[in-house]
Amino acid sequence: MQRGGSASLKILVAIGIVLFSIIKYYSSSEVNEITGEKQYISLTKDQEIALGLNSAPQMAREFGGLSQNAQAQQLVKTVGEKIVHASDASRTQYPFQFYVLADRRTVNAFALPGGPIFITEALLARLQTEDQLAGVLGHEIGHVIARHSAQQMSKQELTQGIAGAAGVASGDMNSAYYAQVVANMVNLKYGREDELESDELGVRFMLQAGYNPEALIGVMDILEEASGGASVPEWQSSHPSPANRRKKIQEAIAKYR
Repeated sequence: MQRGGSASLKILVAIGIVLFSIIKYYSSSEVNEITGEKQYISLTKDQEIALGLNSAPQMAREFGGLSQNAQAQQLVKTVGEKIVHASDASRTQYPFQFYVLADRRTVNAFALPGGPIFITEALLARLQTEDQLAGVLGHEIGHVIARHSAQQMSKQELTQGIAGAAGVASGDMNSAYYAQVVANMVNLKYGREDELESDELGVRFMLQAGYNPEALIGVMDILEEASGGASVPEWQSSHPSPANRRKKIQEAIAKYR
């Protein structure tokens, strides 16, 4: 009898955790002013900005600190600010900042919530034109404006809550582990959608700022070459396949032209 009562209590607690997680997630909806997309985000924009500003120094240290190449820093800042001021990005209140990282091995660029945007020396050295640089920065600006980091944080809170509930209900931590694996796969899917949305926003911002958006296709070639052509199946990757991204970029160019 006690065993049955204990099992029932576990199930009730698990249901409570699931309901709390779902209600918390779906009660934080708003429409993005630039994309028009309905999003579920628990962070305010001020919190996003504070998170990005506070995280930027540590993130820079992980990539060898900021580049000492003043010319490269000025170029990235100039191109980034041109895109922001000449595009729909100017309608937001995010304090965008653009930095070059000293890392000469990692071919990468990324954005933190609220506006800090970074590109490594390794990627910058591979870019052949200012339009390609605009493509990289436009893509990262797209991540900030679409609030992808904040959106992912809210999704992770939801999926972690549900995964924890599975472990409570079964009393088996393996169940919680497999539930979390499934949750991570769901979030990977959204990650790929985020990348495609940022590519589209990058095309949109490039055109508005007077850059050639087809240069973003060239960036895809550079990234694929830098990876050595190695890839995992798209459904297991946080990034879409280069071929898929090229196709979507071409569709975005036709759409916004």
